[in-house]
Amino acid sequence: MSLRTRAGFLKVRPAGPGSRIGLVAPASPFDQDEFEAGVSELHRLGFEPVYDARVFERRGYVAGEAERRAAQLVDFWRREDVAALVAVRGGYGSLQMFPFLSMADAQVARHSRAAFVGYSDVTSVHVWLAACAGMVSIHGPMIDRRLSAGPAAYDPLSFLASLRDEPMGELRPAGVDVLKAGEADGPLCGGTLTQLLASLGTPWAFDPPHGHLLFIDEVGERPYRLDRMLVQLRQTGLLSRAAGLVFGQMPKCDEPDGSATARATVADVLRDFPGPVLYGFPSGHTVTPLVTLPFGVHARMICGAGAPGLMIDEAAAHEGGA
Repeated sequence: MSLRTRAGFLKVRPAGPGSRIGLVAPASPFDQDEFEAGVSELHRLGFEPVYDARVFERRGYVAGEAERRAAQLVDFWRREDVAALVAVRGGYGSLQMFPFLSMADAQVARHSRAAFVGYSDVTSVHVWLAACAGMVSIHGPMIDRRLSAGPAAYDPLSFLASLRDEPMGELRPAGVDVLKAGEADGPLCGGTLTQLLASLGTPWAFDPPHGHLLFIDEVGERPYRLDRMLVQLRQTGLLSRAAGLVFGQMPKCDEPDGSATARATVADVLRDFPGPVLYGFPSGHTVTPLVTLPFGVHARMICGAGAPGLMIDEAAAHEGGA
């Protein structure tokens, strides 16, 4: 088994029961009760959560000074005893960190190969890891309102499977629709649409390989704003690199009066997209338990017989040294 994915991304180290998980706050502050409940859930899964006082820092609507949040990430990547990093919460503020992260810090992350786990605003960290460190990362549950709420809010099986050194296989969760049929495979990339677009024009811009499968997540963005963002993505030329598109559940993205829906908007804007399009995959912002997805690994869209979904046919983790 190779240390790199087919697309050339560096695989992370495996993590499982007994592994230490570093808890970091790259974005917004969080509720103490949520934090304690999430720590308890990680213990229940067999992990050993570790953290330091910086995770509790506050500066208005962000979790402390950007430079200290960036240093927190790097310090945990330097720890040989930490197998993965889990973000406590999304919200706002991850983008502020990147001027304080150097290519030397990216090399620290590469040497560590400790997986980073999170979604929402920390899509920015996924983008940075892919662009600057060339690493796989994990679009999965955070402490706040996911791990803290237990299996009612996230899928433990896919979370644990994403960190093992074997492919996750078929993911066919209920509620996924085929907007456009077809066949497509390639490295899985993506995250929250606002954060993908916010990276453009920066030194750590979203830069997916040609032939990738693009996962798009959002929450609370009304249809006209989704239209604008998808049109912008198309006009950058990045959409033409995608072989297929997978949309999340897009909660709170319909017009309150029902006059327009996110699903109809996606179908309309992408009516000329040449590849397959799935809608309603429950990863990221969801109204059902969050299913974890590894970014940077090879996947195939399932649009034919049976329930639609994804086949993750490449492991995100590898035991061997870098």
